[in-house]
Amino acid sequence: MLGSAAQNVVALSDSVFLYHLSEEDFASIGFVGVFYLVIAAIGYGFSRGGQIMIARRAGEEALEEVGRTFYSMVYFELALAVVMFFIMQYGCYYFFGLFVNSEVVFTKSLEYLDTRSWGVFFSYTGVAVIALYTGVARTTFIIVDTVILGIVNIALNYGLIFGHWGLPAMGIAGAGLASTIAEVVAFAVFMVYIFFDREAHRYRLFKLPNVDLELIRQQYKLALPIVAQSFVGLGSWFVFFGIVENLGERELAITNLVRMVYLILSIPTWGFASGVNTLVSNFIGQRKRQAVVPIIWKTAKICWLTTMIITLPVVLFPHELLYPLLGGSDMSLITEAQPVFYVLVGILTAFSIGSVYFNGLAGTGATFFGLIIQTICAVVYLAYIYIVVNHTNLGLSWAWASEILYWIVMMGIVLWYMRSQRWHGLEV
Repeated sequence: MLGSAAQNVVALSDSVFLYHLSEEDFASIGFVGVFYLVIAAIGYGFSRGGQIMIARRAGEEALEEVGRTFYSMVYFELALAVVMFFIMQYGCYYFFGLFVNSEVVFTKSLEYLDTRSWGVFFSYTGVAVIALYTGVARTTFIIVDTVILGIVNIALNYGLIFGHWGLPAMGIAGAGLASTIAEVVAFAVFMVYIFFDREAHRYRLFKLPNVDLELIRQQYKLALPIVAQSFVGLGSWFVFFGIVENLGERELAITNLVRMVYLILSIPTWGFASGVNTLVSNFIGQRKRQAVVPIIWKTAKICWLTTMIITLPVVLFPHELLYPLLGGSDMSLITEAQPVFYVLVGILTAFSIGSVYFNGLAGTGATFFGLIIQTICAVVYLAYIYIVVNHTNLGLSWAWASEILYWIVMMGIVLWYMRSQRWHGLEV
């Protein structure tokens, strides 16, 4: 759960500290934070292709192929990181101009990316390492590394945003720099762990292979629909924040608060979704296709139960439970967000079940069909948001209800596809 939610942990830390700096900074990180999650999701999506292949090789007990698959993934991720870095450094000025009306949000968003963009190299390589250890079902150290990432990010946010410990007070730019340095530290710690990992020799991790363009092409072909899915899904969310920004900075701040709570409460689902992806691919590698649908259903039930255990207290008592994070003299933002918190129960119910089924589908290798599903859902989602925000006075609660519609539509199509057994003949 923690490994899959590493970027969520970073985004949460940035948002909490900027909440205490100013409402303008908090509103701005809500917008640019979602944009960076889209960037991170692209790298994460490509790593999922490698993870599926690694899990399949592990299920087939072809461990000598794990290292080759891993390094092909790393080579591609690094090349992709270079492209994304230049986009963030030189393209966002023009891109944000298409969405943002507020000069304050526009300026602060660019300040954040100026320092945050350097972390993409370590972020993309880091998700490749996480994909490796998730694919071979050895996830224990991922927990340790993510905790280190979170601690370093929190400490540096405190110092670089407000200017404590002799560090410069950089505001939102300090949040970006803190997150970048935290990713560098987390990556370095993982490299030390791999060096001392005895199992690493079985995967041939200490033998640097030549660039295998054919293997990279296979991973790219498998992962591209997953990346497109992430881009369509989170890209739709980015457009949602852009539409809400037109309503005013206060509405954007409320939406960012809800997003922040959503990120916390969705951590179990990210973990279970990544886990079921590995389980499905591994079972197929063992030629146990009959176990796939039952394992997805069992995982979905456990995921929903875990999510509700942490969701209901936060939704029912937001002032009390969020005060340690957001405590201050003005808690009106939480009060105004209360109606949307109730909608979160429905959102997280649909998300926890739908996401597990969708990732189970990806584990079968049916990634292109997954892209078709995601595109259909995104079109429905954006049409609903546009109508609600621009042509009705229903407010933020009904706008956020679009998430429920999104996951219900997705769940229905995935269930139909899984029961059709059309995925039985797919090879990875």
